[in-house]
Amino acid sequence: MDDSQFSFEFTAETPSRHIYGVRELVATVRTHLENGFPDVWVLGEISNYRPAESGHLYFTLKDGDSQLRVVIFRAQARLLRFRPQNGMQITARGRVTMYEARGEVQLLAEYMEPMGAGALQVAFEQLKQKLAAEGLFAPERKKALPSLPRRIGVVTSPRGAVIQDILNVLRRRHESLNVLIYPAQVQGESAVGEVSAGVRYFNERHREGETAVDVIIVARGGGSVEDLAAFNSESLARTIAASRIPVISAVGHETDFTICDFVADLRAPTPSAAAEIVIRSKQELQESVFALSGRLRRAIEYKLLSARQSLMPLEKNRVFARMEDAIARRQQRVDDLHYRLESLTRARLGDSARRFELAASRLRQQDLRRQLKMRERELLSCLNTLFAAAQRTLTRHRSRLEQAYGKLAALSPVAILERGYSLIFDANGVLIKDASQLAPGDSIRARLARGELKARVEALSKARRS
Repeated sequence: MDDSQFSFEFTAETPSRHIYGVRELVATVRTHLENGFPDVWVLGEISNYRPAESGHLYFTLKDGDSQLRVVIFRAQARLLRFRPQNGMQITARGRVTMYEARGEVQLLAEYMEPMGAGALQVAFEQLKQKLAAEGLFAPERKKALPSLPRRIGVVTSPRGAVIQDILNVLRRRHESLNVLIYPAQVQGESAVGEVSAGVRYFNERHREGETAVDVIIVARGGGSVEDLAAFNSESLARTIAASRIPVISAVGHETDFTICDFVADLRAPTPSAAAEIVIRSKQELQESVFALSGRLRRAIEYKLLSARQSLMPLEKNRVFARMEDAIARRQQRVDDLHYRLESLTRARLGDSARRFELAASRLRQQDLRRQLKMRERELLSCLNTLFAAAQRTLTRHRSRLEQAYGKLAALSPVAILERGYSLIFDANGVLIKDASQLAPGDSIRARLARGELKARVEALSKARRS
């Protein structure tokens, strides 16, 4: 085999190369990831939890030595029934994608739930059935509330916002009413004993005729299932059931239910509502209507949000879903830049502070006071200059971020619709760009800034050319 033959064979076997650009390769990988993992459940431990001002949530799921970045956009974050925390074990559902700005794989979560909530719910239902079988929830054993009590006993934390809410309502509705507060922990291991002690204290004073109260309010603000665990205690439930004084349970938010709510003589949806119930007024009927209206509105909003979440898989192929997804990705980029800018500024300021401390330490080791004062003035001048430069840099970057955000909002299709424009689709959902795509009698659908409308084509006219 001579050289020419060898050269020919080598050239013929050389494969052709396809060179990817970085953006092209990352976009290709992202497409494969989203198509391969469109709906997955992931179990892990939350770390590096960071909520952004835009409403998006960012954190990392850890499992041993492996970790996965997770982002929940604002629309899905509003549906969460609990507040994520570092160290919490959760299961998250979503689609695997890639953050193109960093080339990192991430989970675009649409729903998540904490681990262990199922076990707590089983224990709650078992205790509920046990006490119900004993008749502790029976309506006939519940005591009626006094129409106009003279003294009200409140068992709650004296440092929380709950007691302030109760006092504000009572002060507004009945200024001369006496309120006795029994301070108690409402969360943690000692909460059950302290709340039970408060209920027993008012009952003992009632039997002795000393500072007796006419009604007792057991109150606590909202929280997770674990936070409200003390009010699902059997011992506390039996203490409330044995009370000779009517007890109102005002624990958690309107949607939170505890064992105390069922065994108490009356359940209030919130601590503020408990104070409203104790004191009647001439506007009771009107306020009840307003309260019911608010509950109905919140329930409808939650149902609408839940329905929207369930319809999201069907909307992924629509033009507006793709546009909203692109806007959300750019908002994530803005959040990332804002976080990096803040971190860089803090790091530089910290480094400057450490250098200042080092220089000051060296100066303190010298005996010449004159030289020490001179060096100190120089360092202070440099530090002021550095802080001023850092402030200007931060202001300049924040201005650029605000301009970028404004441009991004101006490019939103929703903003275009707000200016009076609309999108016209035919009966098959195809976007109409030319009148020749339609004929008289065709059905059309118009998407407006708020809502949609359907119409029928009566006549067509050709566009005028300028």
